Amino acid sequence: MPAKLILSMDGAVLKEYPLNKERTTIGRKPHNDIVIDNLAVSSDHAAIVTILNDSFLEDLDSTNGLAVNGTPTKKHFLQNNDVIEIGKYKLKYLNDQPTQTSAADFEKTMVLRAPVKMPPKEGFSRSPLDVTLTRKSEATAQFNATNSGMAAEASGGQPPAAVVQILNGPNAGKELELVKNLTTLGKPGVQVAVLARRPHGFFITHVEGGSFPTVNGSSIGEQPHQLRDHDLIELAGVKMEFYFKT
Repeated sequence: MPAKLILSMDGAVLKEYPLNKERTTIGRKPHNDIVIDNLAVSSDHAAIVTILNDSFLEDLDSTNGLAVNGTPTKKHFLQNNDVIEIGKYKLKYLNDQPTQTSAADFEKTMVLRAPVKMPPKEGFSRSPLDVTLTRKSEATAQFNATNSGMAAEASGGQPPAAVVQILNGPNAGKELELVKNLTTLGKPGVQVAVLARRPHGFFITHVEGGSFPTVNGSSIGEQPHQLRDHDLIELAGVKMEFYFKT
């Protein structure tokens, strides 16, 4: 069963929402997947990105913010029975599937310094930025990277092995082989994306940040974007090339 959210107010359950999309939006306007028609809720209040069994909550710069289990937060790696609070409304997260990532893994960073040129309105620093890649059980890896070990999808085979190569900054030329089913790239609090390895290819999905990553110079937007051989990714000022190993 996919993870789901139970919407309630004052203890009364209003509706149940299965998290069967990679990106689920919450807000007051009717274009959202979960619509809460209340003035305390922003037009586009929050988003939840779900990759396989793992879900990530992000506040979309809402006016009144949100809390998880009573603690105000801008981003959160959701765990079973977490309660998201938006005004008087509560969304209980239920997931009976074992998660393959931990909150600690989601937060870990790898130093990849590159100049960042973000628009001032985004509120991002123009100073050199630590960008993250993470790979589990490989503390001695050249990248200090940590990948979340995801269970292989049951249907179909797997795509050929692929690599991300850094193109700029001090780490230019270094490579990260995408051997796991989920790779987290970015800097928590600035820009985060995930690369998901699926039977029919690799997909990049925006998780967090005021702007979307680009592929070949074009914004990927909110929806998962399938990567092609030799695509050029730019994430928080770091340029990378995605390619399949031959």
